[in-house]
Amino acid sequence: MASLNKVILIGHLTADPELKQTPSGVSVTSFSIGVTRRFTRAGEQAQSDFINIVAWRNTAEFITKYFRKGNAICICGSLQTRTWTANDGSKRYATEVVADEATFVEKKSESSRGDDFQAPAFSSDMGSAPKFEEVAADDDLPF
Repeated sequence: MASLNKVILIGHLTADPELKQTPSGVSVTSFSIGVTRRFTRAGEQAQSDFINIVAWRNTAEFITKYFRKGNAICICGSLQTRTWTANDGSKRYATEVVADEATFVEKKSESSRGDDFQAPAFSSDMGSAPKFEEVAADDDLPF
């Protein structure tokens, strides 16, 4: 039977993400985002949930460079549950989203970062296109 583990969340960062390095030099950041969950019980109500996120390598570097506390962010990734044994011998669990992608949700003017934020500039440094030889017409083709 096929399975699918895909999570898409849009929320606001609860703190500035901090870039760390593993002992082998791999970039990682862990942070949480607040998301609103709506439900109906004697009228429509909303409750905030705080979801733990971990991002690795380029995704971690991108998030820590361009996002700050309060910024809206869209995270696409998968759900992961880690288990370990605590010092007192009890078994512990942590469920978190492993971010594969992070994208901007708000425009620069809507961002809570103010004027100091700039998205990366696009660079089309591809060089010049190679010259192509013109091929003579071939009237002998059967089509």
